[in-house]
Amino acid sequence: MPWLKRARALSILAIAAGAMVLPWESFARHAPEPAPPPPPAPAGPVALPARTLADAAAYQAFMERVGAASPAFTGAANVAQTLKDAAAYEPVALVRDAVAYAAIAALQDQTWVNALREAGNSPENRRLMAGYIMADGRYALMFKGADGAAGLAREALASGAMKLFLTGKAVRQASYDIQHQAWSKADVAARPARLAMVEAEGRSPLPDAPDHIAALQQAETGAAPMGVRADPLASPYTPLVAAAVQLAAVAALGEASDELYDRLAGLAADRDTNTCLHIARLNLNQCLAVAKPNYEDVFCTGQHAMMDTGACLVRNAGLSVPVEPPVIGPEVKFVARRITPVPAHHARRARKR
Repeated sequence: MPWLKRARALSILAIAAGAMVLPWESFARHAPEPAPPPPPAPAGPVALPARTLADAAAYQAFMERVGAASPAFTGAANVAQTLKDAAAYEPVALVRDAVAYAAIAALQDQTWVNALREAGNSPENRRLMAGYIMADGRYALMFKGADGAAGLAREALASGAMKLFLTGKAVRQASYDIQHQAWSKADVAARPARLAMVEAEGRSPLPDAPDHIAALQQAETGAAPMGVRADPLASPYTPLVAAAVQLAAVAALGEASDELYDRLAGLAADRDTNTCLHIARLNLNQCLAVAKPNYEDVFCTGQHAMMDTGACLVRNAGLSVPVEPPVIGPEVKFVARRITPVPAHHARRARKR
């Protein structure tokens, strides 16, 4: 019958179609799951910009060189070299370099560094965090271990500066002690040129110290300890300490690229410290302008180039220097005046009145 033939043909076609579809359905059921997306790119190494690292090295070398100055002067050449070394800084550059050095000290707190890096678990998070930190340094203080990082930063700032202050005190005392040596009473050679040199040094950055960079680079990554030890420091922090922690936080995230050097260097701006250092330099220049014998140059170097500079950094790191009594420089001369005793009868008359 025709209808039976048609039904039989349709059945055969359906069976054939099923035979064609079933293998694809079976393949779909047994296909492997799609691969998960790759993990976020890891953070870059803990590091400061290359120029910031060079700034820190310059500061460390300056503090070591001037802080180790000997007060045992033997001639005018010794005095001139010590003055040149101690005066070789421009205030804004000195503050910037000091903050860079203190930031490396802050990076020694691994608890804080690890907390930052754990929070920055993706490139997007790290970029956002770095932006928040640069906009407001208080964000860096929210992470575990921030008080330890701040304590290390303050110690790095204050320890070298205190040594500079105490060395300057010894140099200032030498200005009195050496006056029995004939050379110390001779006039400084080429006084105007010496003053011009010191004024020029006040407009220049700290001398480069490439020999200090490798060790600091090891310290910033945690490969070698920096040797700074300090107890955790509770807030509030001085602007210098806060800036060092702020800079270190960006470095801990691996986001302190060389392209950000200028912006990161701007974090170190501190009006109070800059003003203090400018006053120290102004006093140094004024002292040298009136100094004549060599021992007076020794006084100017010890008091203004060293003690005043060290005191500015110590105080703005949040610590105090030893209290100093008022000091009159050797350049101030006193003339003894004979006092005539008052006759007894004049004294009696004065009492009666």
